[in-house]
Amino acid sequence: MTKQDILGNPAKIVYLAIGSNLGNKLHNIEIAKFKLQSYKIVIIKCSSKYETLSWPNPKNPTFINIVIKIKTFLPPDKLQQICKIIENDLGRKRLKRNDPRTCDIDIIDYNKKILKHKKWQNLILPHPRMDKRNFVLLPLFEISKTWIHPVKKINIKKLINSLSIQSLKCIKQI
Repeated sequence: MTKQDILGNPAKIVYLAIGSNLGNKLHNIEIAKFKLQSYKIVIIKCSSKYETLSWPNPKNPTFINIVIKIKTFLPPDKLQQICKIIENDLGRKRLKRNDPRTCDIDIIDYNKKILKHKKWQNLILPHPRMDKRNFVLLPLFEISKTWIHPVKKINIKKLINSLSIQSLKCIKQI
């Protein structure tokens, strides 16, 4: 770490969602975490693993998902590039949106930063649909009980309470 990093570029707290529904799902998630750390990304906390139906087609294989809290000096666009490299390294194919995949890594919250436009490689922060996703909200709550949505200014408990009963019933901690 350089003096510049300490003074001019303090570490950012970021939440990432990692999921897999192809191959050895648990192994894919562990490899993704290992690869993130190889880029000098520090994992501060990691949620339990959660199993959910695939969306929008529940006939596809089930997902295993986690949320991790990390510390990084990388700017959002560079972090997103690294996430895409890791997904590709794990064999992700981008044929059709929402197809089954070996690895999916989404930036959920980057240091409370708000990016509403697609200036940085289609990056919108916080993740635009995270507040509707049981597989993001429940693991996020597990590791950050006081988290507040940067745009909506709603705490995580209220976001979870806004999910449908069906959405809450179809997720299980494993």
